Amino acid sequence: DLRTPLTRMKLQLELLGEGDGLGALKGDVVEMEHMLEGYLAFARGEGGEAPRPERLDTLLDDIVAQARRKGGVIDLHTEGEITVALMAAAFKRCVTNLVDNAIRYADHVSVRAGKRGAAIEVTIDDDGPGIPADKRDDVFKPFYRVETSRNPVTGGVGLGLTIALDVMRNHGGDIELGDSPNGGLRVRLVLPL
Repeated sequence: DLRTPLTRMKLQLELLGEGDGLGALKGDVVEMEHMLEGYLAFARGEGGEAPRPERLDTLLDDIVAQARRKGGVIDLHTEGEITVALMAAAFKRCVTNLVDNAIRYADHVSVRAGKRGAAIEVTIDDDGPGIPADKRDDVFKPFYRVETSRNPVTGGVGLGLTIALDVMRNHGGDIELGDSPNGGLRVRLVLPL
């Protein structure tokens, strides 16, 4: 229902051409559309997908290949073949969000995956600006953005980490944020076996 008035406003602004302040209004409408799409993706959730045994190493290969096509400098190391019960589409969306964030704000990203005791760990390290320790809990709140370290023009609407955490918890796992040895952010995903 919200898309209809946004589309109407967008069309009316286009008909007005390029006057004083119209560029800013057009930008506001585009941002509102972006926020709406982000919220709808979050609200839809991942409830319809059942976990199945999946090759995590293959899934990560696909995500990294896609990130490289976007221009990301990223390396991947998986400790052999890793099969784990996943809701594949949801998990892929989760990791893609995290990798996209990393390549957006960093020059180099590394993704590592392996078995650690009774869990699988996926670690994403980057050399970007990171997230201050006192903001790391807040970034999981819907629509929260760390403005000082994130670009408001190219950044998202503040749902990527919220969705990622939701996906990981639906898998019985969790996400931890920390300092990367590369100087930026470390995102550690933990999945039970």
